[in-house]
Amino acid sequence: MRTINASTLKQMFISGANNLYNHYPEVDRLNVFPVPDGDTGMNMNLTFTSGMKEIQNRNDESVYDLSKAFSMGLLMGARGNSGVITSQIFRGFAEGLKNVKNPKQITIQEFVQALKVGKEVAYKAVQKPVEGTILTVIRETSEALVDKTKALTSIETLMKEVVAEAEKSLAHTPELLPVLKEVGVVDSGGTGLWRIFEGMEKAINEEVVERVENVETSAQSPEIPFLNQADVPLYAGAQLSEDEEGYGYCTQFIIRLGEEGSGKKPFDEKKFQKFLATHGKSLVLVRDEDIVKVHVHTLTPGNMLNYAQNYGEFVTITIENMSEEHRNIEQGRIATDFQGNIEAGKQAKKEKTKFGLIAVSSGEGLDEIFRELGANQIVSGGQTMNPSTQDFLSAIDKLNAENVFILPNNSNIVMAASQACSVLEGKINARVVPSKTIPQGIASLMQFSADGEPDDVYQDMKGALKSVRSGSVTYAIKDTDIEGVHITKDYYMAMEDKKIVSCVKDREEALMDLLEEIVDDEAFSLTIYVGKDVEQNVVDKIGETIQAKYGDNLDVLIRKGDQPVYSYLVGGLF
Repeated sequence: MRTINASTLKQMFISGANNLYNHYPEVDRLNVFPVPDGDTGMNMNLTFTSGMKEIQNRNDESVYDLSKAFSMGLLMGARGNSGVITSQIFRGFAEGLKNVKNPKQITIQEFVQALKVGKEVAYKAVQKPVEGTILTVIRETSEALVDKTKALTSIETLMKEVVAEAEKSLAHTPELLPVLKEVGVVDSGGTGLWRIFEGMEKAINEEVVERVENVETSAQSPEIPFLNQADVPLYAGAQLSEDEEGYGYCTQFIIRLGEEGSGKKPFDEKKFQKFLATHGKSLVLVRDEDIVKVHVHTLTPGNMLNYAQNYGEFVTITIENMSEEHRNIEQGRIATDFQGNIEAGKQAKKEKTKFGLIAVSSGEGLDEIFRELGANQIVSGGQTMNPSTQDFLSAIDKLNAENVFILPNNSNIVMAASQACSVLEGKINARVVPSKTIPQGIASLMQFSADGEPDDVYQDMKGALKSVRSGSVTYAIKDTDIEGVHITKDYYMAMEDKKIVSCVKDREEALMDLLEEIVDDEAFSLTIYVGKDVEQNVVDKIGETIQAKYGDNLDVLIRKGDQPVYSYLVGGLF
């Protein structure tokens, strides 16, 4: 094969995306820094998936048009440093194809030149390029190909060399970045790029990669021949201090620049970049026509957003607290494609209301309970699926309310909810009622009064939290000892908040242990929310037992919550 047409290039992009998807858990295992940006494999996967979604239903004849659409999809879905840099490599690749001799096909020389432009655009996007990273891999790969261009006789040999040079550069990254050598890994972003090129080569050889089902459970240790796999820690980042890269909040946003006469300031890229660099670190800034994509680590995300809004309107905003490890980014999130953002921007707002209530919930039964009590928006999430600041911002935007109260219902979610309120400070009176459990959230909603004044309503809802004692029953994931309680893997733990009461083999025995701990003479009401793993016949039986033991002194209510992970959630009112 001597040239690549648009149809073949499309298959190369799709195959590269699928190959990256099939290996992203392996790439994640190479992460160095324990921050949200550290989920390199997932970030690159979501980025590339967004690009793939943008082109999968297109039938372009022009290689430039296809590449341009793909790069725009990448840009709009880019997550983290690795995702933004990846999007810029392929944005430059598209620019390099703009003036090819034949718009319908790429020659070997044109492909090599496009990769070179991709390298140049990627380096330009990063304020302080670091060698030993994905930037090094694209630079060394493109430079080696320029030197070998005359010797390449077919597209097949070209792509073979692309993969080989990327592999060679990747193996060299620990020599350029000492922290990689110290931990015993190669660069994760560079590995992701190598996997993309590997998938693209397979497509050229008519072996388009398909996505593997249950990739996380099927993934093994990294299949990287030049890496001593015995030395690869399960999570390399756990060995390092977050001070090496973590810096406040990982803040990412896309703005659409305002047109002349819109009241927005004229965009000055150098001035814009200088402001962001002064107030943050790890800055990556990309402009594509009227779209500006920003990734920055900052202690004051609100200041960044207020400044950026002088120049246009936000298309997307994502803010993550880098002090907490974020290993479950896949759950509850989807890649954002260009068309999806456009449609989201077109959605008509509802008529403004006085109050809006947002509750975090996981499980159809719990969702329904919160709705019955007046929650206007349900944000999906819980212990193993923490929603992001953007999830709360989206929910607030849908409400179009003057006063918004958020019930996070989990201690790990309070901060993200609070950050959303901070971002909107001065625009919407959004406040967090700091409920740390589902029973607390339900008790708080029961105190809501639509006729009250916002401050009074907020204080009443917040005050209700003190009247609740909460507990749960879930299974143990490993053997250990905590505060004098022996924990056995796969046994059931009874917990009052985070205090472990007991760990026993029988699930319902654990529930009764929990009730013994929670219920005292001051309790007047007891509600049990049943998880989706509990069968109805068990619910009926345990209900009879509880009613017989506590029914004379308490109002006992058992409801189907359908929540995952927790077989039982318990709330007592005092």
